[in-house]
Amino acid sequence: MYNILVTGGTGYIGSHTAVELIEEGFNVLIADNLSNSDAAVIDGIEKITGVRPRFEKIDLCDKSLLKDYFNKNPGIDAVIHFAAAKAVGESVEKPLMYYRNNLISLINLLEEMERHSPGSLVFSSSCTVYGQPDKLPVTEEAPVKKAESPYGNTKKISEDIIADTVKASGHLRAISLRYFNPIGAHHTALIGELPRGVPDNLVPFITQTAIGIRDELKVFGDDYNTPDGSCIRDYLHVTDLARAHVTAIKRLLHDKNRKDYEVFNLGTGTGVSVLEMIRTFEKVSGIKLKYRITGRRAGDIEQVWADTSLANTELGWKAESSLEETLASAWKWEQYYRKMKDRN
Repeated sequence: MYNILVTGGTGYIGSHTAVELIEEGFNVLIADNLSNSDAAVIDGIEKITGVRPRFEKIDLCDKSLLKDYFNKNPGIDAVIHFAAAKAVGESVEKPLMYYRNNLISLINLLEEMERHSPGSLVFSSSCTVYGQPDKLPVTEEAPVKKAESPYGNTKKISEDIIADTVKASGHLRAISLRYFNPIGAHHTALIGELPRGVPDNLVPFITQTAIGIRDELKVFGDDYNTPDGSCIRDYLHVTDLARAHVTAIKRLLHDKNRKDYEVFNLGTGTGVSVLEMIRTFEKVSGIKLKYRITGRRAGDIEQVWADTSLANTELGWKAESSLEETLASAWKWEQYYRKMKDRN
């Protein structure tokens, strides 16, 4: 049985990936500082899988603590690295926090991987590295542009750090997965997206508005060069995304003939506007959303969606869930979470 360390494993994508790994027979270790998540997520993972992953609260930016962690946990075969701050708007306001957290944590992790020899890394990257692409849909061959936000820049720099480290290492192999926009929740509604404070992402804001936590939803701009004037993104189900990490880990562990460093886009291949998302949610939930058009938000790009051909053919992965199914799962999670919170 392979031992997989999931950093940021109590977070949104990390927790769903932990579930998929466990269900595929991997032994999962989770390290997270709980800065944007809750340790209770471990209970949800256990309820879904029947297995309680080994969890330790640790900040990867603390070099000494991370060194101790690897010393105490020998035999880690591979790492999936999610641990990073991820809000575009916040990164514009607090760039140094993002550079410190996202880059130092990665450097510390790679140094420990060099010392302890887990030879496989899957990195949680982002389509933000493409900026506003010249051509849509975006392939992996598209130029990586100057980032529109410090968050996006940390992903670009992180990919460069990994590529350079792999080249110099001799034993490390890595895959960067460039996500488009993960949404939704596990079909059991036992885990889902749980942002702290005011959500930075669209779907939690939609569901919180629908359930009455927020007075209204803000749509940041209706004057973009898109069919309805609102931004367009490629939204994929978080469980589909989680399964891609399992596929990537298997590729690194079992297929040694591949390139030492690879990059794959993960999306549905279809662009959906903010206003289309609102209409689809209203249809799925039967709830009329109160929303207001406001000015554009710093760091946002106009439109982007993925060409997923490489992931489909080379990685053997494809997004399977419809937008309606995905939004229904997000709404189910919101209702379940609020009910549990009211009970407690």
